[in-house]
Amino acid sequence: MLKVKPYKFWFVTGSQHLYGEDALLQVEQNSKSIVEGLNGSADLPYEIVFKGVLTTSDSIEKVMKEANLEENCAGIIAWMHTFSPAKMWIAGLLSLKKPLLHFATQFNRDIPWDTIDMDFMNLNQSAHGDREFGFIAARLRIPHKIIFGHWQNHEVHQQLSSWMKTAVAVAEGHNIRIARFGDNMRSVAVTEGDKVEAQKKFGWSVDYYGIGDLVKVMKEIPDDQVDRLFEEYQSLYDMEPEAYEKGPVQDAIKEQARIELALRAFLEQNQYTAFCTNFEDLHGMKQLPGLAVQRLMADGFGFGAEGDWKTAALLRFVKILTDNQDTTFMEDYTYHLDLNNELILGSHMLEICPTIAATKPKLIVRPLSIGGKEDPARLVFDGKAGKGIVTSLIEMGGRYRLIINEIIAKQSEKETPNLPVAKVLWKPEPSLTKAVEAWIYAGGAHHTVLSLAATKEQLYDFADMMNIECIIIDNQLDLLKFRNELKLSGMIWDK
Repeated sequence: MLKVKPYKFWFVTGSQHLYGEDALLQVEQNSKSIVEGLNGSADLPYEIVFKGVLTTSDSIEKVMKEANLEENCAGIIAWMHTFSPAKMWIAGLLSLKKPLLHFATQFNRDIPWDTIDMDFMNLNQSAHGDREFGFIAARLRIPHKIIFGHWQNHEVHQQLSSWMKTAVAVAEGHNIRIARFGDNMRSVAVTEGDKVEAQKKFGWSVDYYGIGDLVKVMKEIPDDQVDRLFEEYQSLYDMEPEAYEKGPVQDAIKEQARIELALRAFLEQNQYTAFCTNFEDLHGMKQLPGLAVQRLMADGFGFGAEGDWKTAALLRFVKILTDNQDTTFMEDYTYHLDLNNELILGSHMLEICPTIAATKPKLIVRPLSIGGKEDPARLVFDGKAGKGIVTSLIEMGGRYRLIINEIIAKQSEKETPNLPVAKVLWKPEPSLTKAVEAWIYAGGAHHTVLSLAATKEQLYDFADMMNIECIIIDNQLDLLKFRNELKLSGMIWDK
């Protein structure tokens, strides 16, 4: 399910005719060597294509406009080998619609102490050119990423890889289409939002369907398909003895299989990559989708509960960003307030993605005590340990705010025999008290995306590419300064 196009990144080098043709040929040769070296790195997930040494305003603008029109171009990597007068870049940068990376590197790693002369100095002016290019990007207020370091360094390759994945997720984000089965949960504020603004800003399209549209497809699913999927469940998950015998438990699991088959068919046929449901709108359904949602998320679909289409789209985005690794829909449920071990227990009634499972999922059927429907089947497991993030996208009245909290997930050491849900425990940075206060001050939602594969830098880069507000809560948090930051940020973005 989670497929992306064979994206490429265009590499352009800045220079000028002042240096003469021989120098420009050397610049071109060095540029090609860098691109060849980068493409030979096992760290980089996408191909880089050299698009020439740019020395005039017209040539720069032409390449930028071509990049805009090339669907498989996910971004521009710009290197200033020599001094490139930055007024030449104004028209091109203003026309560019793709993510921009300023690669602040130089061809040689070391200064050739014994042979360095003025010819070498004139040709190798990256330190000079970077300042000129950096000024014009700042002056034009062009969102861009800067990575500094020698092009052969492993750490530089890792930074490039991280940015590439974000840029590709942004490109693929324009293909995110969300199907809403039912409306938002009644009287809930944070799941609301401006869908027109979301499509304008992110390219996300959001369409409504009555739950009857899904029920109709469910009725058309043949029983033999349900039986085959049930057999697949048996091979993948631990199941209770009652599940192997005909009766209410097996019937409940097969009902989820029918829901999964119908949801998958509906979404794929109509080219949706994310969806949301609402337990208040289940007319004609026996169960709230549980196992079905978990398995679709595991295949890369985005999901949001209670009609939360923003989180459904954000989940799909982060799954693209992380190659669908260790990423799930999440909700803060309850706190562990032991001062020596403060934790958040996160879960959702049914819908936690098994990509974060640390234990083999067990397929069970239990009452839900909400929604007024039959007992649903769901996978239960404990989440993995590791560093990660939780992130929330909220609508602030015509604009969006992305909130990111770094976390340390902890594998559970306690059994919860009476809690039939998949769950994750985590410690938010810098502490539970400060993180929760900051999250609430910022207006962070109770629905989030939790990822042990994405980083705060990648999510910040996403916000920068999309030109939206980004608020970070990490171990550098000073709560009083944070509250002032929110005020200042509001002055900047509420315009």
